[in-house]
Amino acid sequence: MALKTKKFDIQDHLKTPADRAAYLAAAFEEGDAAFIKLALSDIARAVGMGEVAERAGITREGLYKALGKGGDPKLSTLLGVMKALDVHLTAAPQDEAAA
Repeated sequence: MALKTKKFDIQDHLKTPADRAAYLAAAFEEGDAAFIKLALSDIARAVGMGEVAERAGITREGLYKALGKGGDPKLSTLLGVMKALDVHLTAAPQDEAAA
């Protein structure tokens, strides 16, 4: 009997605000700008791009462009999107011993 699999879709795992915050926190932990942008895009798609764009004060097309392939969103755009997603950015020392 053949093993049946289904394609992984991150959207299936971003149902709650806690799930979305954990995913974004993991992206920030990696420190890779492309992964952070991808995580924000995945989360925005899970919530609804139109709704996120409206709450962030930008156009839907602008949000797709900023978070899409080749996009390089400004910090103000990222902060607006994060606010629209009800998450915030925090800072901590990289070295826990330095805390």
